[in-house]
Amino acid sequence: MLVEAIRLALGLAIALFHRPVADFMLQHERALVIAARQRGFPLPPTPTTETTRNIYFCLGIFLALFEILRIWTLLHPLSSIAGVLF
Repeated sequence: MLVEAIRLALGLAIALFHRPVADFMLQHERALVIAARQRGFPLPPTPTTETTRNIYFCLGIFLALFEILRIWTLLHPLSSIAGVLF
């Protein structure tokens, strides 16, 4: 249960701090693209800042929702749900 709580906190932290994380990752991605282009590898342009921020926010929310679902299924086994429904 501790692992699930840590994963939930990680998802919420990514969603909360999505702007600095996305900006950091985008900065390094742009440096890698420039380095690859200087060596002759044609790479597509990096995504925009807003797109990257949206991706990291959605990733954090997805991780948090996924862990909430996992915690709920651990606390409420399928057999008890089937008994209520049928």
